[in-house]
Amino acid sequence: MQQNEHFDSSRLTRLLLRKSRQGALATLMAGRGDPYCSLVNVASHPDGTPILLISRLAVHTKNILADARVSLMLDERTDSDPLEGARIMLMGRAEEVASDHLEIVRRRYLNAHPSAEAFVDFKDFSFFLIRPANVHLVAGFGRIVDLEPEQFLTFVADAEPLLEAEQGAIAHMNADHRDAINLYATKLLAARPADWRCTGCDPEGLDLAAERLTLRLDFPARVTGPAELRQMLVRLAAEARAKA
Repeated sequence: MQQNEHFDSSRLTRLLLRKSRQGALATLMAGRGDPYCSLVNVASHPDGTPILLISRLAVHTKNILADARVSLMLDERTDSDPLEGARIMLMGRAEEVASDHLEIVRRRYLNAHPSAEAFVDFKDFSFFLIRPANVHLVAGFGRIVDLEPEQFLTFVADAEPLLEAEQGAIAHMNADHRDAINLYATKLLAARPADWRCTGCDPEGLDLAAERLTLRLDFPARVTGPAELRQMLVRLAAEARAKA
């Protein structure tokens, strides 16, 4: 369908990938092929790829190990009719995370779901990435779009210094600059006052959370290293204070 002039389907898809903490995972029943749907917690890789932490005892994990094809629905929760909010149906393959990528996936997931510390090291739990083949976005009348991965995933090949510094930067912001984080949330994103904290950053923006609420602060320009990140955060803090 034709897009609205002001409708950015790629940005909205990225927003749902970054902000969502739960989703509906559809798998195929092992040996039968019947559709099976379950509720799962979700986090995002720096490039936006969904991360799952799931038990091998769960039906959906057994299904994935037999047939990696999956679909994941993420939606924009609204106070009124749930169908009024945007949602994406991401189709792809679930891939167990290799040991050389485990560190970044683990910390990104635990930043989003701190309570998972209680079971993350259980032997039956493993991390999986859902490698997207495409996304079907439904965002209202005249706003139904199919997107390819290159249209919504974040390019990170040039941002290794930033990814290496991410956890330290998050810890520093949460320990020493909570006032700035709260200004980002309330002045730049019009959120209500809360105990906002950083949960992640990538070349395109900053992820924030408070209790069950999540926010995404887009950067006005890409950042690929820690020095650029510091400059960007100072710039955004100044913009937020100017609105105070």
